Amino acid sequence: MEISGSRSFTLSLAFLFLCFCSETCAKSCTSSCGHIHNISYPFRLNDDPKHCGNVKYTLSCESNITVLDIPSSGKYYVQAINYDKKTIRLVDFGLQSNNCSSMPQNIPPNTILYSSWPSTSIYYLMCSNPLNSSLYVDTAPCLNNTSSSSSQPKTYSYVKVGEIELWDLDEGCSAEWMTLAPVNHVDYSNVSYKDIQNALMYGFELGFEAPYAIRCQGKYWTGNSSIDFVAVRGWFILICIGLLVLAKIIFGVPVVTAFLIYRWRRRHLSMYSTIEDFLQCDNNFMPIRYSYSDIKKMTRRFKHKLGEGGFGTVFKGKLRSGRFVAVKALGKPKANGQDFISEISTIGRIHHANVVQLVGYCVEGSKRALVYDFMPNGSLDKYIYSKEGSLPLTIKNMYEISLGVAQGIEYLHQGCEMQILHFDIKPHNILLDENFKAKVSDFGLAKLYPVDNSIVPLTAARGTLGYIAPELFYKNIGGVSYKADVYSFGMLLMEMASRRKNWNAKVEHSSQNYFPVWVYDQFIVGNDLEMDNVTEEEKKVIRKMVITALWCIQIKPSDRPSMSKVVEMLGGDVECLQMPLRPSLCPQETPVTVGDIQVNKSNPICSNVELTCSLSAR
Repeated sequence: MEISGSRSFTLSLAFLFLCFCSETCAKSCTSSCGHIHNISYPFRLNDDPKHCGNVKYTLSCESNITVLDIPSSGKYYVQAINYDKKTIRLVDFGLQSNNCSSMPQNIPPNTILYSSWPSTSIYYLMCSNPLNSSLYVDTAPCLNNTSSSSSQPKTYSYVKVGEIELWDLDEGCSAEWMTLAPVNHVDYSNVSYKDIQNALMYGFELGFEAPYAIRCQGKYWTGNSSIDFVAVRGWFILICIGLLVLAKIIFGVPVVTAFLIYRWRRRHLSMYSTIEDFLQCDNNFMPIRYSYSDIKKMTRRFKHKLGEGGFGTVFKGKLRSGRFVAVKALGKPKANGQDFISEISTIGRIHHANVVQLVGYCVEGSKRALVYDFMPNGSLDKYIYSKEGSLPLTIKNMYEISLGVAQGIEYLHQGCEMQILHFDIKPHNILLDENFKAKVSDFGLAKLYPVDNSIVPLTAARGTLGYIAPELFYKNIGGVSYKADVYSFGMLLMEMASRRKNWNAKVEHSSQNYFPVWVYDQFIVGNDLEMDNVTEEEKKVIRKMVITALWCIQIKPSDRPSMSKVVEMLGGDVECLQMPLRPSLCPQETPVTVGDIQVNKSNPICSNVELTCSLSAR
């Protein structure tokens, strides 16, 4: 016989009722048998009227002894019924008082007991050899051991209190019988078999729930009135339907609302997961990842604003080490956060004296920020437009800044494993440190391409109007390449040399509106730019910067020099430089659409400046 430690040997008494019954009905069904005088609902005797008690809990009176017959478990003597505590005390039918050799019934396995008192299992063992252990109680002299013969060896009988596993049995022993005994009447740690027998004779208690109703004469009674069960059932069904509809309204609306919010959040979180996937997969850079609370602390809750651009607002911050930083808090992500990915994937790899250093970044859902070295002197646009009230710089300072910018762009194009095209070179994106050393910044529009790629695929123009290379607008003058940055740098260099913007809508003559053409014409006839208090040496520097800029802004990309050649031209003598072709106002080509503005060859004025003015006005 297999014994399982997890198996519970119990008896089951469960009662299920529907309504309330009146006291009159319950009192009219009181019976007695032997010393049990208060047999009433939910119990009944087998010869009571059918309306009394619950037929499932019928007691019998045998030889003036009250007996409860539990299916699959056997018969039990009823010792007492306590209606206040809702308990019934039972004794095993096989036990006899004053006879310790009587055996209880063998309780079948997997029977469930809901006892109001704790109970313990009692196992009867048969062994081929005597046992000498305090874990076992010898049944002698109540249960005599069998005598040996030539055909059948002598056996020994023991009792084990508590659960037992098959592999716990000593060799030659088997569990033959099992019953239950209460644990609160006997200390089983040091007892004899007679003590165990006495505990079994006292019995064990089972609990039963208070009834909710009694079926009296075919009807269910509540208080002093009787209600037809069919009517009750009809009302019950109607109430259930009403509650179901109400539950749908109460719970359905929040569930639908939560589902719609979930869908909305999932759609918007996809762009954030794109950024997280990139950060997890790309390990080629090692900036620090800050939490958004760190960003708020270092900026003192974004107290000191440095500037604002198309991709976000820049604030001054301070690290715990005391180092000052510039924190760019990016705006709402676009194109799955590609602006953020572009900047962090490019600048995160770069370590160059003329490129701003990325200290760290923050990504928390829609909250994104980039942390850079702080540049005390701000951006270049504050210094080059002297006629607009900006801070002046010497010609020497301006030349050194231009050379530093050229070296920074040259590094982006050739100094990394992948060439980095910036696509947004302009004065606002050139930062100056405490020594006015130039740093290229803002890589939100940057793209990475293999170094050997001469042409890069772009489906839309990108950059700032006035600095965008013409091949991003016009299709057949040449493919988009690193020469687009060369053009932007040429426009920047022209502004630095002349201290004015590359176009001016307020001038009277359209030929002067496109500034590079006017500068070229002045230099061809030998006139200098309109600048006061300039020495001969400074004029040479200005001339070198202008000629280099004119080469950079040639309409065809193939006519422009590389940034390495630009650095060489700026570092050489002005006498070695030749004047390039005159800058063209308009390529003979049907252009692409930019935004909702289309510039075509039928336009009488299709220069870069006219396109710039049209788009800027919108």
